[in-house]
Amino acid sequence: MADLPDVDLEVLTAIASGTHHDPHTVLGPHLLDGPWTVVRTLRPLADEVVVTTSDGEAAATHQGAGVWAAVVPATEDPDGSRHAPDYRVRTRSGTDTWTADDPYRFLPTLGEVDLHLIGEGRHEQLWQVLGANLHRYASAAGDIAGVAFAVWAPNARGVRLVGDHNGWGGTHPMRSLGSTGVWELFVPDVGPGLRYKFEILGADGVWRAKADPLAKATEAPPATASVVTATEHEWHDDVWLSARAATDPHSAPLSVYEVHLGSWRPGLGYRELAEQLTAYVTEQGFTHVELMPVAEHPYGGSWGYQVTSYYAPTARFGSPDDFRYLVDTLHRAGIGVILDWVPAHFPRDEFALARFDGSALYEHPDPHRGEQQDWGTLIFDFGRREVRNFLVANATYWFEEFHVDALRVDAVASMLYLDYSRKEGEWTPNVHGGRENLEAIAFIQEANATAYRRTPGVMMIAEESTAFPQVTGPTSSGGLGFGLKWNMGWMNDTLRYLAEDPYNRRYHHGELTFSLVYAFTEQFVLPISHDEVVHGKGSLLRKMPGDRWQQLAGVRSFLAYQWTHPGKQLLFMGCEFAQDSEWSESDGLRWDLLGDAGHAGVQHLVRDLNALYRATPALWELDFSPAGFEWLDSDDADHNVLAYVRRSHSGDPVVVVVNFAGIPHEGYRLPLPTLPQVEPPVVEPPLLFEPVETPSAGSKVSTSPTSVASTSESAVWLEVLNTDATVYGGSGVGNMGRVHAERVPHHGRDYSAVLRIPPLGALILTPAR
Repeated sequence: MADLPDVDLEVLTAIASGTHHDPHTVLGPHLLDGPWTVVRTLRPLADEVVVTTSDGEAAATHQGAGVWAAVVPATEDPDGSRHAPDYRVRTRSGTDTWTADDPYRFLPTLGEVDLHLIGEGRHEQLWQVLGANLHRYASAAGDIAGVAFAVWAPNARGVRLVGDHNGWGGTHPMRSLGSTGVWELFVPDVGPGLRYKFEILGADGVWRAKADPLAKATEAPPATASVVTATEHEWHDDVWLSARAATDPHSAPLSVYEVHLGSWRPGLGYRELAEQLTAYVTEQGFTHVELMPVAEHPYGGSWGYQVTSYYAPTARFGSPDDFRYLVDTLHRAGIGVILDWVPAHFPRDEFALARFDGSALYEHPDPHRGEQQDWGTLIFDFGRREVRNFLVANATYWFEEFHVDALRVDAVASMLYLDYSRKEGEWTPNVHGGRENLEAIAFIQEANATAYRRTPGVMMIAEESTAFPQVTGPTSSGGLGFGLKWNMGWMNDTLRYLAEDPYNRRYHHGELTFSLVYAFTEQFVLPISHDEVVHGKGSLLRKMPGDRWQQLAGVRSFLAYQWTHPGKQLLFMGCEFAQDSEWSESDGLRWDLLGDAGHAGVQHLVRDLNALYRATPALWELDFSPAGFEWLDSDDADHNVLAYVRRSHSGDPVVVVVNFAGIPHEGYRLPLPTLPQVEPPVVEPPLLFEPVETPSAGSKVSTSPTSVASTSESAVWLEVLNTDATVYGGSGVGNMGRVHAERVPHHGRDYSAVLRIPPLGALILTPAR
């Protein structure tokens, strides 16, 4: 038998302490001259160590610092080549004895292509090679199953894997894979459910216990360990995904219900939400839900906007597969899923990304660019290719692993501008002397282009509050490449107008009409989000002046205006039934208010608005084109009235009249579009929702009508929705379900009609076809 080779004690000590960059060069099997192999293993608390192979057993010798070594026969193939044998290690400590496989006998789980792509910052499926991934190796004794751990920490002096498998002790030093800065270790015989962290030795000599940046699961907060996981979910949304890939979602109807999962109905997990939320959203007729961030975050009061684990759905509501079940269930019901995504900044929690390897790694090292003062958070170093790769791959991850349909990108303005919320002297200009963050812009363009290229049919949506050009312009022409942009100007102007007493609104009329000056410069979403109903801003209901009836009526007229204005629409949970108190993440919604007819009426209206919206292409086909909108009267400030036409590709018109005054307008003459002349039908088909033909009942929703009743002298328009209908809690002022246009010129149009317009009410008219 060959003699046992000596190893310098300093090297053994470095391995045992975790400061050796490549422990595999010492630990594990190494061929000797002749038919022998030396096997070294780290067992610092052992009293006895034995290496077992198919040829027998060999007692190991303690060489120092907890490293044991034994010489065993090598395996010789028929062609004469030699290699290390398949072996296991039996360890005795006191009266406890156990046999285990050896992590240090395996080749790296990352290949050369993976390392090259990581080095280039172009690994679009980064989560498959970094983090914790189940892996199998073939061996003479059968396949070896375990977990491949890998982490990017280029400035670390050493990295150790700690967790349930080693009693949270440092017995698993990892190896560096060279200039990429990746550290790797395969641990056999462990699997899903294992809790772990990386202990990282910084250049300052301090060990830091860090959660895995690419962890796919975590402990439930306030615990902070990462958790090994594997999906067993079987998807059943093939029909949805096929249809998604074949369509352009930006030109389809888009009515979004924004949800904070923890407070929609408190106490529900992902699986309970899958049943209850899906049923509710289906009943209300929304096309999509938007979930406030579900990526893991330590502080619930951040609502998910301070993320510590970008690849892990929060464990508060269940496992990653439970979240997949929620998405799958929504898809099978025909409902899309939008996820809030927060690549602009991250929190300073010591266990997470901040100073990850003892240096400013994920954050920009310059405080002028690396600290978000408003939120007390850190800003990603968008110019570093590995950081950019981490984020771009994260967007891809949610699309490909969880089938989400869109990402709404939070706080885009804070990324675009170096002087965002900073005073003079607190920011550093870019290389051209400007205020634009060129690295962040390049990142945004890459993230958007990658998402649309890899996953056809998805959407990238910007929460962007400035006049930055071409937010929804293609990256090929210098745009940011988003598909949609939140229209914060419309939201601010409209809510400021609505806060005025109706008598004073005549002096603020321009705040309503101004949105149409720029409505088609971008592809807009009209948002009433959680940000508008928290922190003392009051609920949507309480933004309305007047008594409770007037407030409810104001909400109803506003919602009809939102649903018919060019652009897609988003409404935060609770607003659909006019919750009276502002939202708090610690409280649930006031579902008890639905016992009140007024609040139930608002909910009924939203349901009917969604039905009418989805059935009426004029309300969504040309959202982003001036051809889809036309003013009938934009100047009637004295009456607080807006009147306009929406049109479809085929030219079909929908007329909208909104009265923001607190009184009805009797005998109001409204200009109307000229309709094509056809012979009236002998029998007019029934409406889907038959209006009650009494002045006191108002009207309900109908579908788009099917026959034109038009002559050279008059035309009939159906009052398909009246927000003042009694079924919605209104006073019933209306037009008995139909309006007769006359050949009476008004405001430059050949036809007009005399209407009753309800107080704080909106009417939607379609031609009787």
